[in-house]
Amino acid sequence: MASDKEKSDDRSSGRESKRGFASMDEARQRAIASQGGKAAHEKGTAHEFDSEEAREAGRKGGKAAHEKGTAHEFDSEEAREAGSKGGKAAHDKGTAHEFDSKEAREAGRKGGESRGKGNSDDKSSSHSSRGGTSEQHAKAGSQSHKNK
Repeated sequence: MASDKEKSDDRSSGRESKRGFASMDEARQRAIASQGGKAAHEKGTAHEFDSEEAREAGRKGGKAAHEKGTAHEFDSEEAREAGSKGGKAAHDKGTAHEFDSKEAREAGRKGGESRGKGNSDDKSSSHSSRGGTSEQHAKAGSQSHKNK
């Protein structure tokens, strides 16, 4: 059995230990961590993230994945589908944000502006790839809430 001195020498020399959690493959580590998380939730001792903490953790995780080159790059169709699923899930749970007419107008305006940029050879054009100006999109967004 390795003495504490030998273990210390391994770490300081840059050699990795061949024992313990860190030596396991990533899938096995995830499985064990998942079991620990489930147990903590059952006991009521798990940390409950508020929305700000969750946002920060997600940002850090995404940043790390991009730096490692392991982040998934969504094409526009995948992003649209993921957003749609998230929106449907939020509506099903009753946690979806309900836009008032002013918010819908603003979102439509911003969406029209971002879609209009770079989608055309004519840089002065304010038309999105779906057609119409940002003002038309904003008006349509505000009108869609009148029927509710």
